[in-house]
Amino acid sequence: LEAVPQQYIKQVKTTPDLDRKSFRIEVPVCGAQPEDRIEVALFDGDTQVAKGSSLNGAAVELSVAEPKLWSPESPFLYDMKVSLVRNGKKIDEVESYTAMRKFSIGRDADDIVRLELNNEPVFQFGPLDQGWWPDGLYTAPSDEALAFDVVKTKELGYNMIRKHVKVEPARWYYHCDKLGMIVWQDMPSGDRGPQWQMHNYFTGEEKHRSAESEANFRKEWKEIIDCLYSVPSIGVWVPFNEAWGQFDTEKAAEWTKTYDPSRLVNPASGGNFRACGDILDLHNYPGPAMFLFDPVRVNVLGEYGGIGLAVENHLWWNKRNWGYVQFKNSDEVTAEYVKYARELKKMVPKGFSAAVYTQTTDVEGEVNGLMTYDRKVIKINEAEVRKANQEVIKALSE
Repeated sequence: LEAVPQQYIKQVKTTPDLDRKSFRIEVPVCGAQPEDRIEVALFDGDTQVAKGSSLNGAAVELSVAEPKLWSPESPFLYDMKVSLVRNGKKIDEVESYTAMRKFSIGRDADDIVRLELNNEPVFQFGPLDQGWWPDGLYTAPSDEALAFDVVKTKELGYNMIRKHVKVEPARWYYHCDKLGMIVWQDMPSGDRGPQWQMHNYFTGEEKHRSAESEANFRKEWKEIIDCLYSVPSIGVWVPFNEAWGQFDTEKAAEWTKTYDPSRLVNPASGGNFRACGDILDLHNYPGPAMFLFDPVRVNVLGEYGGIGLAVENHLWWNKRNWGYVQFKNSDEVTAEYVKYARELKKMVPKGFSAAVYTQTTDVEGEVNGLMTYDRKVIKINEAEVRKANQEVIKALSE
């Protein structure tokens, strides 16, 4: 807990605009008075590169003539100092950071819609990361543990993480910002839904949720976006997963895009398909498959894989340990992973613009992680997996 004065900075909401080479910084203040001024300074190391101010709650606009861009290859972050000034005196001051980056879509030479970062096509590839821990469930034992998962994902050659139906502490997103890891942020699933069928995209019914349940979804989804809005690494919002509680998909996607036009919207990852948002997301287990194509949206493989390996003395229980396919040792798992990666690589020129492998770690009875639940055993050959992942990512530019 931190004590604050009666007049204080409540939030710093930063929106980068690469095309205009500017940042828009909104600074809600508690107890503001008409003459109060907001001052914002942007730093590259010790060098101040921009400074601006505003009155009466207006946003501060900062221009940077030659901005350094954020990307997985070069995750540059600007430091930022924000001050609340009254009659020439600083009433409150906070420090933060931001990054210049742009998430968008565009068509390639074959007229296929692709994901773009900083106006350049980038194939986004990463694991499904549920962020569970055997000793704390949703709570990591330390900041070093939070960082470990992101660091290991980076070392394995991925450039993206799908944060699966969970919201992490702010420090986890900082590690993604600092290390250069694009994040797809899911909304935690709520309410029950029809039994999910892997290829039932058009006939699956949507959930009839109560008015209270719908209101709770909308309230919490807005709170999540408000909380994470200024995280540079988040590139995609995912309101629904696999039809779990999926309802009013078009409205949810439209609201999300209107509320935050700076990011892309994946309406329902692997769920009931509705012609809305920016992305068509397929799920297929165990191997990759491309069985639908939307000519006006980005086409992605939102989940695949699930290669299982139960490692003795690193299991959560001694009952049913499960994976979509099961193997006996690391060599077999690695060979199957590389086989899937080669199949995926062939699908990139045909239309896939991203893929998500299930999953980062084992989770309780699920033993299809790249690592065991306790993070003590890496279950694949890291060098071979990294090489395969990099080949998939590079397939878009070949």
